[in-house]
Amino acid sequence: PPFIAIDQEGGRVHRLPKPFTHFPPAARLGATGNATLAYKAARVTAGELSAVGINLDFAPVLDVDSNPNNPVIGDRSFASDPQKVSGFGAQWIQGLRDGGMIPCGKHFPGHGDTDKDSHLDLPVVDRCLGELRKVELPPFVNACRNGIESLMTAHVIYRALDPKLPATLSHSIVTGLLREQLSYQGVVFSDDMEMKAISEHYGAEEAVRLCVRAGVDAMLFCHELPRAIRAFNFLCSEFEKDVTVRLQVENSYNRITKLKQDFLKGVAGVSADELEERLGLWDHQAIVDEIQRNL
Repeated sequence: PPFIAIDQEGGRVHRLPKPFTHFPPAARLGATGNATLAYKAARVTAGELSAVGINLDFAPVLDVDSNPNNPVIGDRSFASDPQKVSGFGAQWIQGLRDGGMIPCGKHFPGHGDTDKDSHLDLPVVDRCLGELRKVELPPFVNACRNGIESLMTAHVIYRALDPKLPATLSHSIVTGLLREQLSYQGVVFSDDMEMKAISEHYGAEEAVRLCVRAGVDAMLFCHELPRAIRAFNFLCSEFEKDVTVRLQVENSYNRITKLKQDFLKGVAGVSADELEERLGLWDHQAIVDEIQRNL
């Protein structure tokens, strides 16, 4: 079966209208100091998404809120403390898992310290390697150690890790750091390849070539179908003529297939009438109220 994915984080990144439960942003959860509430919110989110056939949630955000001038992360992060982000992120991941949903932590190796929005521009982080290891990386290290099923890359340049290429296109970051140093074996998704951080700085074919060579397993093209088709056709061509690309695609295929075999046992989803009845029976708003009471 195909991945059917969504960004359902809570707060301002919430794609489905009522009667789906709209949870507060991650920062509100973090402010409660009660990581069990993150588990409850994620478990409910997984149940509601599964009911309509969605099987992959691009959440949680594992970025640390380390820059108050960040225009895109902010309250999407659980906290400014890396250990707190790790703890709340772990509970959110487990909640999605227990609800049969594939979690995808984002945005590796950390989007919290940027002062630009990668939807609109290409951010650069100048933190030294020691600072990255102390602040930005711990939630991702923790998620890798706990076997998170998938991660999403950041369209951000980290000069201490790769002075030229954003993480999504960087072999040093995706393969060198994530695969080799952190021993991560799960599926790696790119962020949307049509975001301006990539599309305004790299041609479509160049971006695809670099992304695959970096070690990314699945590239997201979220808006214009012709771009996705062009990228697919180019990748097929590269697969036929370049043994390095062919080996990478085969490795990615194996990782993706394993993830699907682990999670996608059958076709999920219910009829519209059954969905309305099920959502009406579930008292999920009570968990939102519990979060508010814990602030």
